Amino acid sequence: MNTSEPLVRVENLVMHFPIYRGVIRRQVGAVRAVDGVTFDIQSGETLGLVGESGCGKTTVGRTILQLYRPTAGKVYFMGTDLTRLKGEELRRMRREMQMIFQDPYASLNPRMTIGEIVGEPLLVHGIAKGKELEDRVAELLQLVKLNPAFASRYPHEFSGGQRQRVGIARALALNPKFIVCDEPISALDVSIQAQVINLLEELQEKFHLTYLFVAHDLSVVRHISNRVAVMYLGIIVEIAEKNELYEHPLHPYTQALLSAVPIPDPVAEAQRKRIILEGDVPSPVNPPSGCRFRTRCPIARPICAEQVPQLRELGSGHYVACHFAENSAIA
Repeated sequence: MNTSEPLVRVENLVMHFPIYRGVIRRQVGAVRAVDGVTFDIQSGETLGLVGESGCGKTTVGRTILQLYRPTAGKVYFMGTDLTRLKGEELRRMRREMQMIFQDPYASLNPRMTIGEIVGEPLLVHGIAKGKELEDRVAELLQLVKLNPAFASRYPHEFSGGQRQRVGIARALALNPKFIVCDEPISALDVSIQAQVINLLEELQEKFHLTYLFVAHDLSVVRHISNRVAVMYLGIIVEIAEKNELYEHPLHPYTQALLSAVPIPDPVAEAQRKRIILEGDVPSPVNPPSGCRFRTRCPIARPICAEQVPQLRELGSGHYVACHFAENSAIA
């Protein structure tokens, strides 16, 4: 792995959402959305974060940006622990971190023009106003391949792909170093997805951006990411360089996910074996003891219920949380 100081370092990140009941709002439990996640992101790279719906991917992204204040753990950005910042200090740091939201229909204020939406971060942080603001908005719209004349229009006048470009322009307004891309193409037509992905790659190269790319489409993640982390029920079960992970998956859950990715070769597709997982994903309110994947794992043993497998390195930069990762190939 790269030995230089990472731009983002997450240590044992925990995010539990309390469950209240009754008139006096007594806490009766917690949704353990993120439960001890550790990883780092080097400057200029894209870390893909994949997993089933509800596994905690989006919560990780929002907690890194302090949109949710974590229950426990540390988030270091450019060497500063964000969990200790508040008020004006955190507000200043937020100029360096932005987010592209999943739903371009819900993330844009329908009462604001496109120009007001893209320019809002500049106004909030006191960076530009008047003619300077208008010029910067026009420049940002051109960056995402939209006509600057669109600045006076409203979100409902645009397609989903165009709205997502507006969201990207807004994220770029403050010249951030780090952007969380929260499933930025999942709500778009397939024909538009490639255009948005290519735009994100062009912008990354031009401005040396660092991405956390949250998605559930494994083929898209392989295309855009440098490394990939696989989440299951609030924890990371495997993390490695993208080609290493796709060609030599060690965790049974990763193997099952990859077996569902279509191969554009009819012969290879016919010969390979699909891995069908039994049962449903357990509730994050009451996750299984030991290994969280054990209730659906085809190679689970008694030790899996007793001991939590630690994320350990097997090979250069390939980390996996499985007691039997060395011989985890599912027959």
